[in-house]
Amino acid sequence: MMLRAAFRVCFALFLSIASVALSVAADGKKVDPLDWPMWRGPEGTGISREKNLPASWSSEDGGENLLWKSEALATRATPIVLNGKLYTICRHEPETTKEGEKVVCADINTGKILWENIHNIFLTDAPAERIGWSSVVGDPATGHIFLQGLAGACKCIDGETGKTIWERSLMEEYGILSTYGGRTNYPIVFEDLVILSGVMTGWDEYAIPAHRYIAFDKATGEAVWIQSTKVRPEDTTYSTPFVTVVDGQAAIITGAGDGSIYAIQPRTGKIIFRFDASTRGINTPPIVVNGNVYCGHAEQIFDDTTTLGAVFSFKATGEGDITKVSRRWQLPEKAVGKSAPLLLDGRMYCLEDGGTMFVIDAAKGTLLGKQKLGRVITSSAVAGDGKIYVSEYGSFSILEPDLTAKPDPKASKWKGLKVLSKVDLAGDELWGSPIISHGKIFIPTLAKMYCVGLKDWKPSADPIPPAPKEDDANADQKLAQAQISPVELLVKPGEKVKLGLKLFNAKGQLVTSDAKAKFSVEGAGSVSDAGEYSAPTDAAHVFAKIAAEVDGAKSPISRARVIPALPWSFDISDKQVPVTWIGARYRHQVREADGNPALVKISTIPKGTRSQLWMGQPSLHDYTIQADFKTSIKDGKIPDVGLINQRYTLALMGAHQQLQIRSWVPRLELRFAKTLKFAWQANKWYTLKFQSENKDDRVVLRGKVWPKEADEPSEWTIEAADLTPNRIGSPGLFGNASDAEILIDNIAVQANQ
Repeated sequence: MMLRAAFRVCFALFLSIASVALSVAADGKKVDPLDWPMWRGPEGTGISREKNLPASWSSEDGGENLLWKSEALATRATPIVLNGKLYTICRHEPETTKEGEKVVCADINTGKILWENIHNIFLTDAPAERIGWSSVVGDPATGHIFLQGLAGACKCIDGETGKTIWERSLMEEYGILSTYGGRTNYPIVFEDLVILSGVMTGWDEYAIPAHRYIAFDKATGEAVWIQSTKVRPEDTTYSTPFVTVVDGQAAIITGAGDGSIYAIQPRTGKIIFRFDASTRGINTPPIVVNGNVYCGHAEQIFDDTTTLGAVFSFKATGEGDITKVSRRWQLPEKAVGKSAPLLLDGRMYCLEDGGTMFVIDAAKGTLLGKQKLGRVITSSAVAGDGKIYVSEYGSFSILEPDLTAKPDPKASKWKGLKVLSKVDLAGDELWGSPIISHGKIFIPTLAKMYCVGLKDWKPSADPIPPAPKEDDANADQKLAQAQISPVELLVKPGEKVKLGLKLFNAKGQLVTSDAKAKFSVEGAGSVSDAGEYSAPTDAAHVFAKIAAEVDGAKSPISRARVIPALPWSFDISDKQVPVTWIGARYRHQVREADGNPALVKISTIPKGTRSQLWMGQPSLHDYTIQADFKTSIKDGKIPDVGLINQRYTLALMGAHQQLQIRSWVPRLELRFAKTLKFAWQANKWYTLKFQSENKDDRVVLRGKVWPKEADEPSEWTIEAADLTPNRIGSPGLFGNASDAEILIDNIAVQANQ
């Protein structure tokens, strides 16, 4: 008991100096210290200030300290608690034709589901088992819940009612990748912004893939800023930004798909510094304590490509590339690639992917000891009341650190970590992390959600101390940055949009100025002196890039795509890849084919030969898309080609000699698909035609294929009806040029007659 009491004192001392930038909402409202509004807690560190938390429990019905368990809340996601309610991401009706993704709200005292917000999964390679890779985040100022889900779903949800306030399709609007791994980044809330990220292939200069960060206005869903990291990253990731203060300025510290850790001004998107850690993506969320960054990865070390994995620390200070000047220490050959670090009393607790907890001196980077907890760990540990709670692949452990134990890095069971209890969950999989809220430990598994706590618990928690402060903005009112918003626009011909303009100093703080903005436009349309953009009235697919200059401070470009109403026609006669298409340039070129210019989906670019592109508004529905395709053949292999309509694909499959209508590729056998045998040839032009029609409780999908030189057949080649319909979606193209190139021409989209 003496040791536990001593640890609590040191624990509280550490907490008093931890970063707490997440603890105050934009309106100054303090976060309830009993709530857990984002997956790493109210301070972003995985630490709770609550007292009287359980040291043991049983998973059996009526077991010790088990308050409730729920199969309906089974998930791989980490839940959150806001305003005394539990929120998480779950599979909706798994293993049925209605399967999708949902945000669920439940009563924390009973597990009773209060509401569900459901949406379909579409046009992704991610299997159903990857639903919930991310976690929702709650906003204490508004009570709203924000989702960045599978397939680029982005939602703002009313936390009380479950109604969607606004939503964006990150895939169709920004080209976010949704791959087989299902890696989805976690959103964070900062003041009036919700910040999300992912590897994206957008339009024009953003067509080259990069891990990009987007800040949306949390009230409206309008994009406020976009920032790119290095192009052509090796990986998608799921690292969560950590909110802190760097050199007197607010910053988010985040691991990116290019293997670097960035500091970014959260209000402006300006990159402060970059620290190169690995040659591949950083999945581990970094944390910052006392101005030092702590993180890990399981990939190749940036400056030592023969070594895999490292735990490291560097000083969060400086500008530009700080890799060589800021490193404090690095402990190599530690595969900490999935779990966030936990810092307590000068010690760094790291969960290695293979099931071992390492304890490291946070100042020196030396290994103090280790404890084998299981076989596989994908979650992150949390701490509270002098205890550490850890989920492993099939078990759950509660540990108590011993601050008096001598270092012994070779011992397989170090005396500095006492196992208070370990519950075997009979092979159940624990992917999400436990959380602590209102005296309860919530433990997510793929089979159940467990709620553990003392039945006689009374609310008790130390207060969250004030957040670290930025420098006084009033002391620096020198204008250094201007910002136009929205930074991305999708408008109709003749539409007018009033642009917002904010001014910032060098540290990303708002300043006031009487200076007038001078606006300029490259491309189509005009902008008034008052900052109102007017799109051209001509019915054409054009773009505009808008900039502002205020007293010498220039804004980042605000980009607008002008997309007319249907019908559309693209014959590539201008010998250009349409600039307004999402995910088109970089992956496609224009080449003469049979005497006419045509799009070529090339086979030589890395990690982009199998891809999708989108042409316009995600809100479109009930239309027909048509295009001509011709493929080459290489080593006997013929590529796949196809059309996208209302979030479905009509695919002409070369290797299988099939024609298929589908929506969610890994769920063809269950969710929805129809496949026919269809013989076709390479080096021959074919016309594909694909129609969607919303009818009552379903969407009816019809497809045709015929040789281009032949007359169009009167009958549809393939028809299917989806009873769990996608009601809207942007027209687009699909192609897999991994084996050979694809030619595309004469693309047309029109509303159904």
